Amino acid sequence: MTSGGGQAAGVGGTELARGPAAAVAAPLQLHAATVAPEWVDYNNHLSEWAYLLIFGDNADALFRFIGIDEAYRAGGKSLYTGETHLRHLREVKLGQRLTLTLTVLGHDDKRLHLLHEMLIHGAGCVATAEQMLLHVDAAVGRVAPFGPDVAARLRLIATAHTSLPRPEYSCGCLRIPER
Repeated sequence: MTSGGGQAAGVGGTELARGPAAAVAAPLQLHAATVAPEWVDYNNHLSEWAYLLIFGDNADALFRFIGIDEAYRAGGKSLYTGETHLRHLREVKLGQRLTLTLTVLGHDDKRLHLLHEMLIHGAGCVATAEQMLLHVDAAVGRVAPFGPDVAARLRLIATAHTSLPRPEYSCGCLRIPER
């Protein structure tokens, strides 16, 4: 699934696993997109379903960044969405360039809590998505722990993102309990 954007320059792959947390952007900026004609509704606005498509592409960029790529999924493991909360804040129209940021709000050995922001230069934040993702072993059809490399990358990102304030609008119902 792609939404007309590319990945921003940044630390990725094995570099992330070896580099210090200070090298990880806070928030991450891994994806951008331009609003395509097929995403626009009869009101000349970005259609509701297209927000989820674009946020999904942003999550996919993170998955690749932490090592959950085609080879990883071929091994039978992946991330599934458990819950998503969308907020539509401003109009988004055909041809507008969207920049997406992503913050890791929390994680444990099987879950990942993300916050996405969709930005338009000059307009600021136009939409947000908050997600709870579950790491699944498809062979057994159950939630399973992240592999050690993915878990290490998530720890690096989460450490870098602890310096970010938690937005007031973050849904309190999507928290990973402290252990």
